[in-house]
Amino acid sequence: MNLHDDARRTLAAWSPPDRSQEALREQYLTHLEIHGDAMWRSCHPDHLTASAIVIAEDASAVALTLHAKLARWLQFGGHCEPADTSLAGAAERETREESGLDSLRLDPTPLLLSRHEVPCGPLRPAHHLDVQFLAVAPADAPLTVSEESTEVRWFGIDDLPADTDATVRALSAAAARRLRDSPRRALSSRSD
Repeated sequence: MNLHDDARRTLAAWSPPDRSQEALREQYLTHLEIHGDAMWRSCHPDHLTASAIVIAEDASAVALTLHAKLARWLQFGGHCEPADTSLAGAAERETREESGLDSLRLDPTPLLLSRHEVPCGPLRPAHHLDVQFLAVAPADAPLTVSEESTEVRWFGIDDLPADTDATVRALSAAAARRLRDSPRRALSSRSD
């Protein structure tokens, strides 16, 4: 199965938590049907991306990255690469690269979807059709700054930076709920 097929299968099987997420799921599936290159940054103006919010095992904190280009605190993630075979695997790869975390476990079931405008590619407006996952790590796990970040840091789940946008706040809250409601699934092993 290739990455495009995995994305279609993953999104088709996913049960969104509400109507707005269902509408996004349908948009993503339509985008995948129309665009054979939907997984790649060369698909303009919109393309799928994969990310993960890293939450401490006890759901007390989340790790965020201060994105170098956007100057905003965000979850880890980004563009899919040719070697990626699954959306969950792409999210896990990106998260490991950007956080330096070796000891994370990723839940292969999407947590939320986020369609957001980005300064990406030659056409504007451009959007990332982000598929967001939950990753779990020890609360004391050290973080490492990557070339894409100016800082990475653990924040209390209820003490995110004041300028954190609503989508990251919603993602953090959804991660805490999933981890508290179903810790065994959230602690599953690697996705690929």
